[in-house]
Amino acid sequence: MLNDLEQYNRKIRQDLSIEYQGIEFYTTWGLFSPRAIDDGSRLLLDFLEVEQSDTCLDLGCGYGVLGLKMAKMTPAGHTLLVDKDFVAVDYAEKNRLHNHIDNASCILSNGFEQIPRQQFDVIVSNIPAKVGKEMLYIYLFDALRYLKPGGSFYIVTITGLRQFFKRGFTEVFGHYEKIKQGKTYTVARGIKQ
Repeated sequence: MLNDLEQYNRKIRQDLSIEYQGIEFYTTWGLFSPRAIDDGSRLLLDFLEVEQSDTCLDLGCGYGVLGLKMAKMTPAGHTLLVDKDFVAVDYAEKNRLHNHIDNASCILSNGFEQIPRQQFDVIVSNIPAKVGKEMLYIYLFDALRYLKPGGSFYIVTITGLRQFFKRGFTEVFGHYEKIKQGKTYTVARGIKQ
């Protein structure tokens, strides 16, 4: 039997179900929410609207929860998953292959830096709370530039940042739509006019 230290050192495997469709995720210590899909991602997925042929982007994909679910929801489209952490991208790619999701790809990128110049119908992000307001504004401006006209940028963030994003979306997108506010997380979006 492994002692506690040896158990923490082992990679973990999670069999998680998102919505009604099972997707099996491999994850490891050091990635965000390695034991279970976080409540913010679940909340965003509950309110995410996509069309079957949408081109989608998961910004800060982690091990692929949002992006791989979007790929399943858009079988005639394509989803790009990006993260600045090479371990996260490695696990997102392992999960894509393990679940036989052929309409998605995973790349290493610090924000939008390495994303090919293309436009997306939908961009999603589980926004980290501690990246700084400057970086959050960069995400907003870059998302606007990478969206097709009529495209949506969905975010989920801690509710404490709701007012900041209300102001930021209004300044950058010209409007702010709060989709769902819970005690801990808020889902919002901006649509490119």
